[in-house]
Amino acid sequence: MPHRSPDEDAPSGDAGARRTVLLAFRSAGALHRLLDVLPVFEGDPRISRRFTLVPGSRFDVEALAALDRSGARLVDWEQARTGAYHLVLTASPKGELRSLSAGRRALLPHGVGFNKALGDEGSPELPSGLDPAFLLDEGEPWADLHGLAHDDELARLAEACPPAAPRAVVVGDPTLDRLLRTADARESRRAALGVGDHRLVVLLSTWGPESLLARRPELPQQLVLGLPVDRYRVGLAVHPNEFSERSPLDLAEQFRPATRAGLLLASPYQEWAALLAAADAVITDHGSSALYAAAAGCAVISAYDGGSELLPGSPMAELLAAAPQFTGLEELPGALRTAAGQDARKIAATAFARPGEALPRLRQELYRLLELTPPAGPLEAEPFPPPAHRVAPPDTLAVGAEVSGTRVRLDRYPVQTTRPVHHLAADHPRAGLRARQSSAVLWRHADSPVSSAPWTADGWLSHVLAEHPGCRTAAVVLAPDRCLLRHRRLGALTLRAAAVHDLGRIRRADPAALVSAAHAWLDGRTELRLPVTLHCEIGALTVDVDLVPAESADGEREV
Repeated sequence: MPHRSPDEDAPSGDAGARRTVLLAFRSAGALHRLLDVLPVFEGDPRISRRFTLVPGSRFDVEALAALDRSGARLVDWEQARTGAYHLVLTASPKGELRSLSAGRRALLPHGVGFNKALGDEGSPELPSGLDPAFLLDEGEPWADLHGLAHDDELARLAEACPPAAPRAVVVGDPTLDRLLRTADARESRRAALGVGDHRLVVLLSTWGPESLLARRPELPQQLVLGLPVDRYRVGLAVHPNEFSERSPLDLAEQFRPATRAGLLLASPYQEWAALLAAADAVITDHGSSALYAAAAGCAVISAYDGGSELLPGSPMAELLAAAPQFTGLEELPGALRTAAGQDARKIAATAFARPGEALPRLRQELYRLLELTPPAGPLEAEPFPPPAHRVAPPDTLAVGAEVSGTRVRLDRYPVQTTRPVHHLAADHPRAGLRARQSSAVLWRHADSPVSSAPWTADGWLSHVLAEHPGCRTAAVVLAPDRCLLRHRRLGALTLRAAAVHDLGRIRRADPAALVSAAHAWLDGRTELRLPVTLHCEIGALTVDVDLVPAESADGEREV
C-alpha cells in the first residue's frame, strides 16, 4: 500500500476534519491502559479509532482475546506500517513502533511508576519507560509526547534520557482516576461482591520469577483455607502477562480448589480494580498494582522476599519498606492491624500527581498533536463496573465451636482445612451428595427449590433426617432472623436471631452460622428446656439467639 500523508483526504477546516488514531499495543496490560484513555475522544465524530498488535511480545495471545472482547477494529501490522494515521497512541515503547510511517506519536506508561528493571533487555539498570534503548531512534526521541504520572518521573526521565525530557508532560494517571471514582462507590462494590462485614484481603501478584505466585504458589489456598469465613473473604488479582503466558484456563484450573473454597480470581481487566476498590487490605509482591491499592486507601502488607527487579528508591520500594511483612497465617491479624494504622496514601502520592485530571490533560495534549480543537464540556473518568463474580463461602463448611454455658463461639472454615473442628455443615442442595452424607448439620433456604413439588418446612426436615442418617440437625432458613430446626433427638424448635445495631447500621450474622451454633449447644444434651437465649460469637459479631418451641406456622411454611 503506498504511503499517504496523514492529512491527505482530510477536509479542510477544523469542523470538517477527520482524524484516524492508531492505538498500538503489545500485551493485554498495554491494551487495558489504552482503553482507559479512549474517553478523551468520546463524542467526537471526527475521530476514528483503529488498533494494531505490535509483534514481538510473548504476551500477545491474550492481548488479541482482550481486544476481541472490547469490540474494537483490528488492523494487521503490515497495514498499520504502511497506512495513513494521524496519531499513534501506545502504552509501551518496545517493539517495532519506529517502523510505523504514520503521523504524530504519543507514549504513555502501561503501569504506575518506574519501579522494576528487567535484566534481559535494554539497559539492565533502567525500566523500559526511562531507557534510551527504547525511547530514542538514532539519538532522537521517536515520540512527540511522553505522558507521565508524576513530576518525579519527569526528573528521572531527564536524568536517564535527556533528549526525551523536553517532550514529556505530567498528565496524571487515567487508571488511578477510574479507581478513585470506583472507591467513591465502595459500599456498592462490596455489596456486589457479597463481602458484607467481612474483611476483604486481596493477594496481588505481578509476573515473572520474583512474583508472588512464582515464589508462593500455595499462598492463595493457604489463606482461603486458614482464615475463618465469617471474618474474611479472599481475592486474587494476577498480572495480565501471567494470564497471557499461562492462559486463563490454566490459571483457573490451578486455583480451582481455592475458588471452590471461596477464593475470587479476578479477571485482569477492570474486575481487579473493582476488587481493590472494595478491599480492606492487600498482600503484595513488588508489582505496582499495590500503589493503586494504597492510593485507594487499602492497608498494604508485603510478601516480597527481595530480588534484583525492584529499583531502590522507587515508590514501590518505599511502599514495601514501610509495610509490615507477611510472615505466616497466624501472624496475619497482627500485620493487618499494623498496616491499617499506617497511611499508605502518603507514599502512593509520590507516584501519582494531579488526581482526577488525567483525561482532561490528555485530551488537551492529544488534540494538540491532532491539530484539532478539543470537544467542549467536562470530561470525567468512569468508575470501574461492578465485579462480575461474588466472593462466596463454600457450600460445605468445617465448623469449630467452643461452648461455655449459653455462650457459643464459632469459627467456620472450608471443609479442606486442617484446623480442628466440631462438625461439618452443608448447604442443601448446593453441596454434593458425599458432603451431605458427611455433615452433621444440613440447612437450606426456604426459597431454594429442591424438587418439582414444594415441601412444607416440617415435611422437608423429616425427609432430610430420614435420607441422611449422619445428619443430627436439619434447618430451614425462613428469613435472615428466623430458622426452623429439627434435632434428631431433641425435636423441633424455632431459632430467632436479634439484629446488631451499630452506629445506625443493622448487621446480621449468617443464619447458617447460627444454626451451627445452636447445633453445637444442643449436641450431647439429653433434655431441652426452652426458651433459652444463646450468646453467639460469629466473626466480629456477638448475636443473641432465642431458641423457643417450634411454632406450627413455621412448620406449615411452603419451602
